[in-house]
Amino acid sequence: MSRGHGRLTVFKVGTSDISQYCDTSEWTDDSDVHDTTGYGASGHGYDPGLADGKVTVGGTYDTTALTGPRAVLVPALRTKVLVTRQPEGTGTGKPQDKATCVLKSYVETAPVADYTKWTAEFTIDGVTDRTPQT
Repeated sequence: MSRGHGRLTVFKVGTSDISQYCDTSEWTDDSDVHDTTGYGASGHGYDPGLADGKVTVGGTYDTTALTGPRAVLVPALRTKVLVTRQPEGTGTGKPQDKATCVLKSYVETAPVADYTKWTAEFTIDGVTDRTPQT
């Protein structure tokens, strides 16, 4: 069995590669589910609905980087941006997830006894393009 290592993940917002500032990311594809159960049924019936999803990413805050997550993400708040995640790194035929997303939130957390951390959450607009890299 072949395994992928998370350290190879590439994460881009628009044309900005912020991978070096990230230590976690998650891509969630979801959908609405409609209950179609009628009277007399002994179990629920369901139909699929519209696609939905979100992308979360986070890492350790970098105070010296002018192109780091704060510089890239804060101006993009409440706008649509292209988000690309390549879980096995870059290379022809390797998987990637791409979608136009709304940047819903950017959060910085500063604990007294640790490094400042940041997280961002995107809402997928439409559907995820899972076409392998070319």
